[in-house]
Amino acid sequence: MPFAVQPLTSGFGCEVTGIDLSVAIAPETALALRQLWLDHGVLVFRGIGTSPDAQLALSRCFGELEPHPIPKFRHPDHPELILLSNQGGSTSPVYDFDGVPTIGRIPWHTDLAFATTPNAGALLRMVQKVETGGQTGWLDTAAAYDALDTATKAEIADLEAVYLFCAGLEDMRFNRPAGRRLSPRNDNYPAFAPVANPLVWTHPETGRKVLNLSTLNIDRVIGRPRDQGDALIHRLIAHALDPRFQYIHDWENDDMVLWDNRRTMHMAFGHPVDQIRIVHRTTISGSVAMGRILAAESGV
Repeated sequence: MPFAVQPLTSGFGCEVTGIDLSVAIAPETALALRQLWLDHGVLVFRGIGTSPDAQLALSRCFGELEPHPIPKFRHPDHPELILLSNQGGSTSPVYDFDGVPTIGRIPWHTDLAFATTPNAGALLRMVQKVETGGQTGWLDTAAAYDALDTATKAEIADLEAVYLFCAGLEDMRFNRPAGRRLSPRNDNYPAFAPVANPLVWTHPETGRKVLNLSTLNIDRVIGRPRDQGDALIHRLIAHALDPRFQYIHDWENDDMVLWDNRRTMHMAFGHPVDQIRIVHRTTISGSVAMGRILAAESGV
């Protein structure tokens, strides 16, 4: 099955065309797509995500799929799909941003940054887009690391940071958006112990070094006084969030975007609460541990 590749205007990632998901994907095509994913970090497939079966067939080219650990988030007919929707009411927090009640805004993060083993990646499919907002962004943390000056690379080479599960934007310490929560807190999540992960991680398949920040979850630098560690985190985030490292996707229905979670951060821009957005997602399992669990009372 031939396909064509075109670089995205962002400077990283690429668009893939010519894939026909109405027929089985040949093994050699699957291998070529997987290598393309590792090489570029983000792959965009426009207009070919016409069904759950098409999404699942493409997703399996990149690894073993991981169902959501909470059954209620699984698609009722396809347990390997995660159903993300506010149809019939939202289960996500609502925030006021500039006078607009908004759901689904999630700042730059890496999936499972609050755990020791990140997902390898994910494939998102737009089933029903919104007319206002709803974009998703990706950020190349490998390129962000490469662009650091030599002194900063040396400074952070062996540093670890503490990462925490964050149930609401108001829990963030860094890069927190200036929104006001409208919905009451009704947290019903498992307890996650804090983890120590390296600020610089080596990608387990490509060998590239990545800047491991996850602005949603990072809390402090281990072994540094709080003020010094905070200043370092602020400096690294300001560097990483430079637009030259970003790709922002304006969705159309049936678009699919695949990302390497070990090499990127991503962000959901959110949308007005009165507009319906339906997204299906598959998650590609990760198997390589990054960090270590800390005791909840640990002062490190």
